[in-house]
Amino acid sequence: MIAFLRGIVAATTAEAVLLDVHGVGYGVLMAPSSLAKLPGTGQEATVLTYMQATDKGIALYGFLSDEEKALFERLIAVSGVGPKMALAALSAFTPQALISAITHEDAALVAKIPGVGKKTASRIILELKGSLEQGMGGLLAEGGEAPATADAVTQGAVEALLSMGFTSAEADLALKGAPDGAGEAALLQYALKRLGSR
Repeated sequence: MIAFLRGIVAATTAEAVLLDVHGVGYGVLMAPSSLAKLPGTGQEATVLTYMQATDKGIALYGFLSDEEKALFERLIAVSGVGPKMALAALSAFTPQALISAITHEDAALVAKIPGVGKKTASRIILELKGSLEQGMGGLLAEGGEAPATADAVTQGAVEALLSMGFTSAEADLALKGAPDGAGEAALLQYALKRLGSR
């Protein structure tokens, strides 16, 4: 099993990074939001990995944090959720926002993940709600190691909206008048309701 890779970023595409690790090139599939945070070509990067071996071959999936990797592993354990859908979920939401949506049983918000319909959203909530509350409670916005500042929470919501295809102007407008002290998931829900009603 390959748990992580540390190497030089040789190239990036819309869905993968090519890491040069001592002369061996590893193609690692990642969420677009994670790819955007990688250092530029020619710079060193460390990527946590999940290796999947199937009859079609071996694939490496990459993450920038333990939380992302742990949540990815939980998601692909849900029937009907494959690695591509799990990566789409990690691109659409921060781990904290997605966990919050699942534990609050917000199927409409979970269904905003590209490729996830109402039935799959309900299945994700049903299969993960209890285990996320118990095993990954530290990832919840209100129970993290350090409370997020209001600016960081708002920025997280804006980034999630941008990754869903909204423009910055739409995101800023949708978040105007949001309740003070709201967590990232609540802000995202507020913004999506406003955008949906327009």
